[in-house]
Amino acid sequence: MTLITLGAACLNQTPLDWDGNHQRMVAAIDEAREQGVGLLCLPELCITGYGCEDMFFAADVHETAMKELTRLAPQTQGIAVAFGLPVFYDSALYNAAALLADGKLVDIVAKQFLAGDGIHYEPRWFDRWPAGKVGSVEVDGRSYPLGDLVFNLGGVRIGFEICRDAWVDDRPGGRLARRGADVLLNPSASHFAFAKQDIRRRLVLEGSQAFSTSYVYCNLLGNESGRAIYDGGVMIASDGQMIAYGPRFSYADHRLTTAVVDVAETRRSRSAAFNGGEEDGHVEADYSWPTPTESSPTPPLASQASDYDTWELSDHIKEEEFTRAVTLALFDYLRKSRAGGFVVSLSGGADSSAVTVLIGLMVRLAAAELGKKTLLERLSHVRSLRDVPADASPKRIVQRLLACVYQATQNSSDTTRNAAAKIAETVGAEFLEWNVDAMVDGYVQTVSSAIGRELTWEHDDLALQNVQARARGPGAWLLANLRDALLLATSNRSEAAVGYATMDGDTCGGLSPIAGIDKAFLRQWLAWMETTGPDGLGPVPELSVVNQQAPTAELRPPSAGQTDEADLMPYPVLDAIERVAIRDKRFPAEACQ
Repeated sequence: MTLITLGAACLNQTPLDWDGNHQRMVAAIDEAREQGVGLLCLPELCITGYGCEDMFFAADVHETAMKELTRLAPQTQGIAVAFGLPVFYDSALYNAAALLADGKLVDIVAKQFLAGDGIHYEPRWFDRWPAGKVGSVEVDGRSYPLGDLVFNLGGVRIGFEICRDAWVDDRPGGRLARRGADVLLNPSASHFAFAKQDIRRRLVLEGSQAFSTSYVYCNLLGNESGRAIYDGGVMIASDGQMIAYGPRFSYADHRLTTAVVDVAETRRSRSAAFNGGEEDGHVEADYSWPTPTESSPTPPLASQASDYDTWELSDHIKEEEFTRAVTLALFDYLRKSRAGGFVVSLSGGADSSAVTVLIGLMVRLAAAELGKKTLLERLSHVRSLRDVPADASPKRIVQRLLACVYQATQNSSDTTRNAAAKIAETVGAEFLEWNVDAMVDGYVQTVSSAIGRELTWEHDDLALQNVQARARGPGAWLLANLRDALLLATSNRSEAAVGYATMDGDTCGGLSPIAGIDKAFLRQWLAWMETTGPDGLGPVPELSVVNQQAPTAELRPPSAGQTDEADLMPYPVLDAIERVAIRDKRFPAEACQ
């Protein structure tokens, strides 16, 4: 056997936070070195942060990234580490990964396939690196090879597939295997989507089996810059077996996962799969691999590692993923924006109740992983939390973070008012209430006088509904400003898609946690939360006061018996039409068949 210890650390980085990103990378490297890791993979573009967007065009960004790479070099004594960064070469910018070992830069690999679909715009900033091409780049006064390379690191050959490279039919891994790669590293910035982890897992397992290599996948973690959520989820496979699987949706700054692999075993498999090896594009580097300790798991024992977190084995994986993704995103947005908390205009209906409950779950999940003392330290910028003792209950922390306000009109009911109060009490939020009828009446009278006629429900139904929703916005914004807090919008995807939402009403806010969620699933999630809830936390039975209601905007007089589905259509039908029209790109006539 030829045993080596591989490691990967997901990181919660922030674009252009040079010192913070540096500290998190160093912390991961130090932990890996302490655990005897010989080769550590860090995520794609981890030095700059992935979400720099058009700042990638700024020369200072890639120049500073290269200086930061030099600054990191001394931190790699006794270990080899792969860092992601942008690299400028021959009048173009490339998404690249640099390998450093024993305090020295070995060389740099560039990404061959760019993500340009969905929320990704890499072709706007980067060029593709052609397969087989090798150039050179100057770093700190020395020239180093750049491009499509295999590194012979102390007798072990290392290749790279950078994120998207593994998602294409002609993935580079096959060519790297023919060139003798023993280990493939995949530094990624792969945003969260429902069930996406199953696809990643398949790519890792199939890659390790088809290429007869050990395969290390490493993703970013958290809400890096507000626009996307990364779930972490490190995976290490060897010869078609998953041997290590890291936790997803962690609240930590980094999470390290390690595994011991047998290079000799994968070489035997590769010799049977590939006839000879190609020698082009090889870079040699002296390196002494740390010897795995006696306590290190060795193959095949390591292959018995679980493929999933316990909650990922649930029959309600979508509900679990939604809970953990949105709560982590809220936590990161809160601390990275340095906001003083949250404000929710809580109507007592499904949407605003879901947002409120998610904030309560955010605190409970963060406290469970980090401990309440560390949680309070991570949110030390929030003034209202500074006198909260370290042994405070999660509900007390929520009380200082979240204010909910019920804004009644003459069309509001005791049912929704009582539901709003109950949900706020359940999560521990501060609960306020006021009436906006005077403001609504003032707008109506002002406009009626100006146009010379009285507004009526018979002729002005939509306008009279919308003005009530809009009259609630200024008070909620004022409350948020007084608390230096984020006002959270409560509009969902289904209603926004067909215009059943009010600008400056339920779309009012600086952050919209459920904007991408359809109403049918949201109601399904609320029912699950009432009876089951996330693994380790359990249900919130008080949600029965929300779930037993028929969703209603309560904007028409009570005698109208208004419900959302009567105004629209059943939510499952609406969502089915949306999927056919948007996802499947069908014409309206086809979508409605």
